[in-house]
Amino acid sequence: MTSTAHGAPDPAVDRVGTAVYTVPCDRAEADGTLAWDSTTLVLVYAHSGDRVGLGYTYGAAATARVVEQHLAGVVAGRCAWDVPGANEAMAVAVRNAGRPGLVAGALSAVDVALWDLKARLLDLPLARLLGAVRTEVPVYGSGGFTTYGAAEQDRQLRAWVEEQGIPRVKIKIGESRGTEQGRDLERVAAARRSVGEAAELYTDANGGYSPKQAIRVARALDGQGVTWFEEPVSSDDLVGLARVREGAVPDVAAGEYGYDLPYFGRMLAAGAVDCLQADVTRCGGVTVWMRAAALAEASGLEISAHCAPHLHAHTGAAVPNLRHVEWFHDHVRIETRLFEGALDPTGGNLRPGLAGPPGHGLALCEERAEPFRMR
Repeated sequence: MTSTAHGAPDPAVDRVGTAVYTVPCDRAEADGTLAWDSTTLVLVYAHSGDRVGLGYTYGAAATARVVEQHLAGVVAGRCAWDVPGANEAMAVAVRNAGRPGLVAGALSAVDVALWDLKARLLDLPLARLLGAVRTEVPVYGSGGFTTYGAAEQDRQLRAWVEEQGIPRVKIKIGESRGTEQGRDLERVAAARRSVGEAAELYTDANGGYSPKQAIRVARALDGQGVTWFEEPVSSDDLVGLARVREGAVPDVAAGEYGYDLPYFGRMLAAGAVDCLQADVTRCGGVTVWMRAAALAEASGLEISAHCAPHLHAHTGAAVPNLRHVEWFHDHVRIETRLFEGALDPTGGNLRPGLAGPPGHGLALCEERAEPFRMR
C-alpha cells in the first residue's frame, strides 16, 4: 500500500466479487439477426474497506467466471485511484484467453466497478469525477423489435414520444437477415405515422443486409425521413459499411461490437461511420469508452452510447462530442427494476446528478433481484 503526500495510506482494492441474474423478457424479442427471451446481467463488486463499487455487463453467465479466474486476482491489492493501470493489467492478463466477446465484457464490468469505487471513495458523482461538460444527456427510445405486431410497436413509440417527451426513437429492421424487406419498410412507414413528422426516426438492421441491399433500403428510409441507419451491414465489414455510408443519406452508425480501442481506430480510418457507437459494458469499461470518444472527436465525429443507459449517462456527460444515449427497452426494464437510483428520461434527457449520490448512483435492490439470481 502506498501513501499520499500527507502520509495517509492510499486505498487499495481489497477484493472483487460477482453475481449473475437472468431476467425474462416481457415478451420474446428479436432484431435482424438474433432472437432472445431473457437477458443476463453480470454484476461485479469491487471492495475497498467499507466502500463497494458496482459494475456490470450484459452477456453470458460465464462472464462471471472470467472475472473470478482471470481478473479478480490481477486487480486485488492495487491502488484504488489507479483505474487505468488496473485496466492495462487486465488487458495483459487476458492475452491468451482472447480479448473479444465475453472476456471484454468481464474486463469492462470490472473497470466500471473500479471507477464507481473510486468515485464513492472520493464522495463524488462519477460524471463529476470524469469532468462534466453537460448537465443533461440526450436519449433516444430504442425497441421496436421485429417480433412486435403493429399495435405493440405503435404503443411503445407513442409512449416514448407522447408520454415521456422523448423526441427520437428507433426500431429494428433487417428481419430474418434481410429476407423480409417488404415488412421492414411497412414497419418503418407505420413508425413514422406513430411518431409524426416532428420526432426523429431511427432504424437498426443489426447487420441483416448486404451492402447493395442496404443502399437500396436506405433510399426508402430517406423517403420516411429516417436520419439514422445503424449497422446496415455487419460491423465486421468495414468496407461494406463505408460503401453504404457513401450511398446513403441517413447517417450510418456502428461500433457496439468494438471490444478494444484499436477496433474503433480501424473503423474510423475506414470512413465506415457518420457517428461512432461504443458500449461501456463491452469496449473496456469507462477507461476505454472515454478514449473511443476522444478518437471520434479527433476525427470530427460524434459518439453515441450503446445500451446500458444508466452507466452511459455519466460517461456521456463527460465528453463534448456526445450525440445521444440509447434508452434501450430491454436494459431499461432491468435497470429500473433491479436497481435503486434509476434515472428519468422525461423530456428526452437524462440528468446524472452532478451534485447527487457518489459513483453512478445505482445500488442493487436485493429483494427485487433475488428471484432472478443464477449464482
